Amino acid sequence: MTRNELKTMWFNFDHSKTPEVKQITVDYNNNPYWEGYGEVQILSDGPNGYSSFSTHEENPFLYLSERKEYLSGEYELVIK
Repeated sequence: MTRNELKTMWFNFDHSKTPEVKQITVDYNNNPYWEGYGEVQILSDGPNGYSSFSTHEENPFLYLSERKEYLSGEYELVIK
């Protein structure tokens, strides 16, 4: 199967029944060299498409408290 055939098949697939996932993951680093730093990943997947964003921040919880995704209350928060 060629790449174009796979792409055509994917776009013809019914995505309306795809379960919606909205998740924010905070991975707080315990590395002594990076004390106070952590990674924030924001993931959204569902019938409207897939979106993923990741960043490395000095104060991940302060950064997260200012994000519209967190303030909306629609996203599940996972802390590692």
